[in-house]
Amino acid sequence: MPDLNDATRGRILYGGDYNPEQWPEETWQEDVRLMRQAGVTSVTVGVFSWARLEPAPGAYDFDWLDRLLDLLHAHGIGVVLATPTASPPPWLGHRHPETLPQAENGTTVWYGSRNQFCASSPEYRRRAAAITERLAARYGAHPALTMWHVNNEYGTHCWCDETAAHFRRWLQHRHGTLEELNSAWGTAFWSQHYAEWDEILPPRQAQYIRNPAQLLDFARFTSDALLECYTAEHAIVARHSPAIPVTTNHMPFWRGQDGWAWAKQQDAVALDIYPDPDHALGAQHGALVQDLARSMAGGPWMLMEQATGAVNWRPVNRPKPHGLTRLWSLQAVARGADAICFFQWRQSRQGAEKFHSAMLPHSGPGHRTFREVTALGADLDRLGPAVSGTPVAADTALLHDWDAWWASEQPGRPSELLDYQENVTAWHRALWEANHTTDLAHPAADLTPYRLVVIPSLYLLTDAALDNLAAYVRTGGTLVAGYFTGVADHQDRIRPGGVDARLREVLGLAAVHQWWPLNADETLHCTTADGDTFESTLWAEELETAGAETVARYRDGELAGHPAVTRHAHGEGTAWYLSTRPAPDALRALLTRAAREAGLRPAAEHLPAGVEAVRRGGLLFLLNHGPQQVSCDLPGHWEDLLTGKPGTGTVTLERHGAAVLRPADLRPADLHPTAMYPAEQ
Repeated sequence: MPDLNDATRGRILYGGDYNPEQWPEETWQEDVRLMRQAGVTSVTVGVFSWARLEPAPGAYDFDWLDRLLDLLHAHGIGVVLATPTASPPPWLGHRHPETLPQAENGTTVWYGSRNQFCASSPEYRRRAAAITERLAARYGAHPALTMWHVNNEYGTHCWCDETAAHFRRWLQHRHGTLEELNSAWGTAFWSQHYAEWDEILPPRQAQYIRNPAQLLDFARFTSDALLECYTAEHAIVARHSPAIPVTTNHMPFWRGQDGWAWAKQQDAVALDIYPDPDHALGAQHGALVQDLARSMAGGPWMLMEQATGAVNWRPVNRPKPHGLTRLWSLQAVARGADAICFFQWRQSRQGAEKFHSAMLPHSGPGHRTFREVTALGADLDRLGPAVSGTPVAADTALLHDWDAWWASEQPGRPSELLDYQENVTAWHRALWEANHTTDLAHPAADLTPYRLVVIPSLYLLTDAALDNLAAYVRTGGTLVAGYFTGVADHQDRIRPGGVDARLREVLGLAAVHQWWPLNADETLHCTTADGDTFESTLWAEELETAGAETVARYRDGELAGHPAVTRHAHGEGTAWYLSTRPAPDALRALLTRAAREAGLRPAAEHLPAGVEAVRRGGLLFLLNHGPQQVSCDLPGHWEDLLTGKPGTGTVTLERHGAAVLRPADLRPADLHPTAMYPAEQ
């Protein structure tokens, strides 16, 4: 099975989406000349070209694509060739309206934009397979081809009758019998018992709260239905070019797809990332989704899309300040990216994204943006041989599960303020600010490589996951679990006792007697055993301990005097429990303490505020997200690969500056944080 290394070949791929069908053909020569000037090595072609490739049913036009691929190959630019199935041409929706998706209330989602397809439609699947087959047969052996890119940003949902029939087939495969389905969905509640399979529908618009287990299964089904579309096209292109890796691009931290399941079907994992340059935590958002992409891939991944400047979908679309495109691109490399690409190469003059920035802006190559992307191309060319294919050092795992996400955000919960993504972001931020590089992992995955495992909140945990967590702590791991965790099983049934008994044993808790969600403007105060205080928000719980020590107590409110944070020795390991969300500084301090006790240290210590440190492949990346120039004191001798200059003692980073340091006097193994700092006893 091919992988990303088969496309990168010791380089960092650099480029972006190229949509030449929007331009006269004489423009192509200028494009390839400027691509070479900018250091572009890879372009993605054909993502939204279905109407150009098949202007009428069964009538194909590939001559222009032949000329384009030949031109790119002649100039040494590799092609990631896309199947154009994300945006069917108008003729398909016009002639076959059954291929169009329907919303929850039964209205049709018409053509005129993009992604207007029902993943369950046999006609859509037949037409998608046909265009994919034609492309693969024609270009599978083309020398320009380096990767296949299937569809684009899968995310379409549908509630139509064809989807209903597909959903029933999926349910029969999952549950086997109606009796099992009725049990799993708890249909005894509200007289929802199903006597025939044909009675079952997708969870369409209803009078009141819909069945939570039905909603959960429909989220699983929709992810699987879209995955079926992807794997069908993957199989076609792989048959014609078995040595060429195949991918599709994920949206960042997207709720609609089970990324763990999808990653297993991809030769390479690709991600689109668009942090807001005007947001104070834009860099942390980038780090979080980059860590997720690396974890899904199990190694290097592709940054398939980012913006050189402004996007076009926010209420106010601001450009990136000077240096930020370079800084965030190098952040992605530090966190495992072996491809740095943009949407798009040449800025569009028409259409919905004409104000979305590009590598070559409206004003041409004299623009600051083009100078910056050219300089970035040179940086990546220098880094590629030292970085491509190398691992990122991470001894901490943050547990994440799409099933838990789907289940925790349905209506009828104790608090609508409990936002899964926001919670994950808060905990990741605490680790990121402390420069602890973090993988994300499924709760049932192998956790033995990690000294520290953290759970912001996983409302739903399977039996396999709970057994896995218990074994991890029992054999010496350190676990930090957050509130409202282990409450429900895989079918969203509340566990006996409200929180699973296995988890309570690990945490040293007798019971969680009450959940006490807080109002948006409500704050509690907690006091540690050392007398320090911190504020907490969002959530609280009435705990009864059974062996756990109390690290902090609630100081006020209904829970005054009750444990807020606990710590428990279990087997050879340690388990912490946070029954509330501490303020950011306090959460960072608690996780830093747990990490230190587990024998971990940050990628680099004593750095100025705003400087991110990541270790990859024996190199230390320093990234300055702060507002001004800073100096970083580092021991030893090193070489900055970005400048080629040696240094000792102090590294100076400009605003939005970066350094990639290769030590001159340490072995690569000496740089791993765990090797540098033994576990505390």
